[in-house]
Amino acid sequence: MNVYLDNSSTTRAYKECAELVADVMYNSFGNPSSLHRKGIEAEKLIKTAKEQFAETIKASANEIYFTSGGTESDNLAIIGACRASRGKHIISTSIEHPAVLNTLQHLEKRGYIVDLLPVSKSGIIDVSKVEKLLRKDTALISCMYVNNEIGSIQPVEKIAKIIKSENPSTVFHIDAVQAYGKIPFSVSSTGADMISFSGHKIHGPKGVGALYVKNKTKLSPIIFGGGQQNNVRPGTENVPGIAAFGLAAKLCNTDFMEKTAKMEMLRNRLRDGIMGQLDDVVVNTPGQNSAPHILNMSFGFVKSEVLLHSLENDGIYVSSGSACSSHKKGPSYVLTAIGSDKKMIDGSIRFSLSEFNTVEEIDYTIDKVTEHVKKIRKLLKR
Repeated sequence: MNVYLDNSSTTRAYKECAELVADVMYNSFGNPSSLHRKGIEAEKLIKTAKEQFAETIKASANEIYFTSGGTESDNLAIIGACRASRGKHIISTSIEHPAVLNTLQHLEKRGYIVDLLPVSKSGIIDVSKVEKLLRKDTALISCMYVNNEIGSIQPVEKIAKIIKSENPSTVFHIDAVQAYGKIPFSVSSTGADMISFSGHKIHGPKGVGALYVKNKTKLSPIIFGGGQQNNVRPGTENVPGIAAFGLAAKLCNTDFMEKTAKMEMLRNRLRDGIMGQLDDVVVNTPGQNSAPHILNMSFGFVKSEVLLHSLENDGIYVSSGSACSSHKKGPSYVLTAIGSDKKMIDGSIRFSLSEFNTVEEIDYTIDKVTEHVKKIRKLLKR
């Protein structure tokens, strides 16, 4: 049996999206900036995708800009907002994705002051500290909606209210790469000025993402070219990827509540099944205020990499952390930030689900995790 439980890293594309990519590449291959029929045909595909995606978050189509993925969306939002502002102060959190943290480090080297908010054991920030840190020269607050390692959900609505009350000129950016398609929200419910998205996290293709930019939000481009997308993100558009991204957005939001309820049920079944079979296990994903598709667990007296490859031999695919930092040495900075014991961090595994997972797959995973953890511990005691 093959069980794919690494959906926070990437997802299998919907069959319809894969077929659409091939069709557009072969038949609707015109440059959307060209004035002839093939160009107009490609331009219509982009327009349709904008409308499809915008509808799912209750935004206007003209507020959507397509990018190469979540990383570019984060970079464009953060650097672009700071370039357009006179302020030199930025607030973020200690458990952001590297696409945000590394961008902030880049800006620090160029004279910006960055304050990173600590998080609780549940991976949630204290909103009152946002109010204390907010300054007149705060150009930007950037916050991950759902953490990619432990699934904690940040109170973005409360942050937005503080900004509007204390300093409306501060731009509020949300990284919603792990939130979109997993928890219900709209642009108005978040109160954000900019929101980042990624196609391959929602069963769309890799190499395409989106950035929502609220009308009248000041944003400077970070790349320059032929003027496409109102000069905010120039360059010939990835028409096949964009078309498939729009379709993936539509499909993942169809029967949304049923899909997310199923993911949550399977996640809880996996958690409870493992906890019922094994001792010395810590659940790092908070019991409340967490996304339905992520389960992070630490197994005492087990190295995560050993367990990962043991499960792989049985056709089960999981992660020892986030894919973006899997090649880096040292303990997870997210688990460190929530105060996890280093010995337990070394044995942490992230299971991340999709709408395609089944009860049979979860029960098989419970059996195999239990079997391998016991086997690894027995070998270590020799």
